[in-house]
Amino acid sequence: MKFIKNFGLKKTIKKLLAKYQPGPMPDAVNTVGVVIDERYFNDRNAIVKELVKHGITEKNIELLSYRERLNAKETVDCCYYTYKDIDADGNFKKDDVAAFINKPFDMLVSYYDTDSFPLMLATLKSNAKFKAGFSSTDSRLHHFMVNTTAEKHKEFLAELFKYLKILNKI
Repeated sequence: MKFIKNFGLKKTIKKLLAKYQPGPMPDAVNTVGVVIDERYFNDRNAIVKELVKHGITEKNIELLSYRERLNAKETVDCCYYTYKDIDADGNFKKDDVAAFINKPFDMLVSYYDTDSFPLMLATLKSNAKFKAGFSSTDSRLHHFMVNTTAEKHKEFLAELFKYLKILNKI
């Protein structure tokens, strides 16, 4: 079943990428959404601290985490999704994930450095005005890309905000 679901997701992502046209950049970046791949980087608080350090207020930051699986004993207090929360047509089953996707953020930070169908789908379906991510992912997903690894979150965010300041978006 996982093979069939992957095939459906791949087909959906190809269709979305073919139609995808990035919109104009916002005048200023005030609200930030972050999509995190918790398989490779799970220090959510470090990313929030760095965003606050660069001038984004904490109440304007929202996080969405992708997890491979959730243990029965584990409790998660914030927005997350797993592979099971996506149907074969590329629709999210969880309401909080759908709300995150539909929120018009000024900037979406795709904090994953490997192409993964569930993460790419969240980035593609997001209503964010400006999307930033890693250069190791599909270049059609983002307006701006930084060439580093996910383990170097300070370097990634410093580089991102350096160019946002040059563009007068902060």
